[in-house]
Amino acid sequence: MNAAKTNPIKGYLCVVAAAIMWASSGTAGKALFEGGMNPLELVQIRVTLSTVLLSAAFGLSAKGLLRIRIRDLGYFLLLGGVSMAGVQVTYFYAISKIQVAAAILLQYMAPILIAFFSICFWKERLTVSKLAALLLAFSGCYLVVGGYNLQLLQMNRLGIMGGLGAAVCFAGYTLLGEWGMHRYRPWTVLFYALAFSALTWHILYAPFHYMVAGFSLTQWGWILYITVVGTIIPFGLFFVGINYIRSTRASITATLEPISAGFMAFFLLGESMELLQVFGGGLVIAAIVLLQVQREQDEMAPELIRTQKA
Repeated sequence: MNAAKTNPIKGYLCVVAAAIMWASSGTAGKALFEGGMNPLELVQIRVTLSTVLLSAAFGLSAKGLLRIRIRDLGYFLLLGGVSMAGVQVTYFYAISKIQVAAAILLQYMAPILIAFFSICFWKERLTVSKLAALLLAFSGCYLVVGGYNLQLLQMNRLGIMGGLGAAVCFAGYTLLGEWGMHRYRPWTVLFYALAFSALTWHILYAPFHYMVAGFSLTQWGWILYITVVGTIIPFGLFFVGINYIRSTRASITATLEPISAGFMAFFLLGESMELLQVFGGGLVIAAIVLLQVQREQDEMAPELIRTQKA
């Protein structure tokens, strides 16, 4: 028996810790924006610093993780230079405009968009569970963005567009990343996604802007926190967690992120969401859980059939 599969508690703890760390990075980013930093500045330095730290770590202890095939450069350019770059900027832009929890919940629409895409273009079977998940998700999204309150909706229009853009970009990143995971180890895919994202933001935004921006020591401290605690460590914990529990269960557990973000933003930034927004967030999370449970059942079905035949 694989020892990595005998300790599910460790797996869940790793994923829970990752979700809380991801949530804290959103709250830290919001604090930086309120202090005068703009999303483009944070995105550029986050992906750059993450790339530098990971390259140093791999260069010292795991040089094999840096090796890729030349013919796959185009793939990594699309994954990192387009999808990852888009995810980063739309995510932090949404956080700069609307509540942290609402922005993260909008990004969490990505699995719903993937399911919708699969049904429309890949002829995936539309089951009752998937239909219910889609209805729950879109109803929840309507409530999260304040669609019931025209004044709230108008104030948050740019932030809402950013959050939905983050969901679209993250869905694309997920689909592209899944292909890459079949050819390379997760850390390799993550590293080159960050590296090409950094390249994009040095082309589209003032190159090495962070070197002349005059950030304070406090700002640099939060930037380093977002890079290490909000990016590198949680991805590592999430990968470890998947070794102990199924990826579907890990994805469900990771929905703790927007809940944690809501609590952190409330206590640290004084942000709050209306009751209907909170209810909408619950609907979105319920939709994700329903989709992931259906996916796990679909994955287990062939195995059960083989067992019965044996």
